[in-house]
Amino acid sequence: MSSHSSSTEAVDLAEGVNHQVAMVMDLNKCIGCQTCTIACKTNWTDSGGREYMYWNNVETKPGAGYPKDWEELGGGWDDDGEERTPGELPDQDDYGAPWDFNHEQIMYEGSDEPLRPMDDAADWAPNYDEDEGAGEYPNSYYFYLPRICNHCTHPSCVEACPRSALYKREEDGIVLVDQDRCRGYRYCVEGCPYKKVYYNAMKKKSEKCIFCYPRIEGEGPEGEVRGPACAEDCPPQLRMVGYLDDENGPIHKLVNEYEVAVRLHPEFRTEPNVYYIPPFAPPKHTDAGESTDEERIPRDYLEELFGPKVHNALDTINQERERVRRGGESELMELLNSDRSEKYRLEVFDES
Repeated sequence: MSSHSSSTEAVDLAEGVNHQVAMVMDLNKCIGCQTCTIACKTNWTDSGGREYMYWNNVETKPGAGYPKDWEELGGGWDDDGEERTPGELPDQDDYGAPWDFNHEQIMYEGSDEPLRPMDDAADWAPNYDEDEGAGEYPNSYYFYLPRICNHCTHPSCVEACPRSALYKREEDGIVLVDQDRCRGYRYCVEGCPYKKVYYNAMKKKSEKCIFCYPRIEGEGPEGEVRGPACAEDCPPQLRMVGYLDDENGPIHKLVNEYEVAVRLHPEFRTEPNVYYIPPFAPPKHTDAGESTDEERIPRDYLEELFGPKVHNALDTINQERERVRRGGESELMELLNSDRSEKYRLEVFDES
């Protein structure tokens, strides 16, 4: 995949890609319920060597995430976006092993012990540090960060594969693994800075999120086009799905017009196509319980995650919120609070 892009208005598309499907997640709506995680797991990764994989996961920030400390394992591109930076393979322990519980003791031996992990249970697991966060009472804080493959415009996993097994689809920019070409070298796992490519030890192949492409191709029960399972099953409906180059769609407006949807770790320079509305929180409190004007979630931490553009995003949303409080109208606030019927805009381009 070439590092050069062709521009469509304010949107950069990878060379050879006609349109780019994208997702915006509003972190202010995520309640950490893991419904998206279960939807993905039951659809794609519940058997066949994929048991440890979570193509979709929701982690608590600040926190180590999944796999553990993934942000420190390297990958991506250098400052010029031309050379790949070295990456590391996560250890299996970093993903966490399934725990064994004392079901036998409870169900068949009549024990009064509570259900709990066995003594030799793993000491790390997906979501192990849920709700821990950071800060000190009364100003501790945390928020949830859902993650899938970013289906990047400049994917380092694609460049890392010596067999060209990974590729971006021409019609929508989804990054896939050609299972016939893959030989399980795992350079793609090393190369992805988000560690969203996984190795299937049973099949000796790499596998990853496919953005539920059968659903967006119109293979629903009645031939209908549907959003990815993680998006449709989300109770608070925090995900919007559409095309980045659809100038009338909410994705384009949030990313390119209002610039309130930002990328996770843009310094990796893979140009993710999954974006986030940054989180807000109540202001800090004094020891007496009185509210202050100081923000609870430190801006410098949000900048570590989302880059310097997060400041403009937060300021813009604050301004639009204030406009609505004073009785004004705001297209941005309407976009962020749109109903389910407006969140998925996938039948846009007629390629016939």
